[in-house]
Amino acid sequence: MSDSVLNGKRILAVDDEPDVLESLEELILAAAPRCRVDRARTHAEAVARIAENRHDLAVLDIMGVDGFDLLQKLAAMGVPVVMLTAHALNPEALRKSIELGAWAYLPKEKLADIVPCLEEALTMEYPRGWGRMFDELKGFFNARFGERWMETDPRFWGGFESKIASWRGPKLK
Repeated sequence: MSDSVLNGKRILAVDDEPDVLESLEELILAAAPRCRVDRARTHAEAVARIAENRHDLAVLDIMGVDGFDLLQKLAAMGVPVVMLTAHALNPEALRKSIELGAWAYLPKEKLADIVPCLEEALTMEYPRGWGRMFDELKGFFNARFGERWMETDPRFWGGFESKIASWRGPKLK
């Protein structure tokens, strides 16, 4: 699929697991062979990559590379960021990702869905993308966190759901 919006873009991929970085790069390049993927396995490597090049998009692990710090840096630069996590897969990390400006929060179990997620981060308005992502993953989150996970902080999650309800565009069939 060489017509992906990712073609010609430079993506920063940061994860302390080499196999995850390899899978990310393979998935992205299969969809967008003219995309450039810069890899980093540590926080320090990621900071160096950020200083060396302007990135159109970033995929960040949370644990092991201080992903929240990197998220803050990249969000301040206007770079859309997709958080990708296995060990920090919990409501608190999801909330923090939202608060710090991530464009999406994807469990590593859903890594196969990374390309559409990245394409949406580049083509959709920020809030509409969250609405779509939340529609698609809320069932997953309910199964993982328990049906009542949003009740741990009803003010935040109720407000968030109200916001994304007003941002939603038409659902895909």
